[in-house]
Amino acid sequence: MLSQSSLFLLILLVISWLGKNQSLLVAVVALLLLKWTGLGDKLFPIIQAKGINWGVTILTIAVLVPIATGEIGFKQLTESLKSSYAWIALFSGIAVALIAASGVDLLKDDPHITTALVLGTILAVVLFKGIAVGPLIAAGIAYLIIQLISIFTTNGG
Repeated sequence: MLSQSSLFLLILLVISWLGKNQSLLVAVVALLLLKWTGLGDKLFPIIQAKGINWGVTILTIAVLVPIATGEIGFKQLTESLKSSYAWIALFSGIAVALIAASGVDLLKDDPHITTALVLGTILAVVLFKGIAVGPLIAAGIAYLIIQLISIFTTNGG
């Protein structure tokens, strides 16, 4: 008999296949293989504890490749800062990093919220062709909204 977690992952496998989402498909297959081979017992806690940092590191490497290849250098950097769009991007990068940091705190302080964040990310990936980097920034956005609600219910209600 299949466990609830295996059944859930198999449903996600079908959804990822139907939604043609390769990232989610690979992730689910990897998790099922780890689970069914027994390696998950040892690896899941490590992946859960360090996986976000590994993912952020891989994303950072991918973003920095154009610098490593010489496609982007100091000339392109100074040229880009002459554009108003570049300044918007610069401040957006700062805002997202700060919001995501709040998300990490929320996930530490209130781990049960992870379920809703994962479900929201899966829905966005499958239904809207989103990219599954959402849980961390979603946690940050959730944290900001929770703080705003707290302020308004404390002061205004």
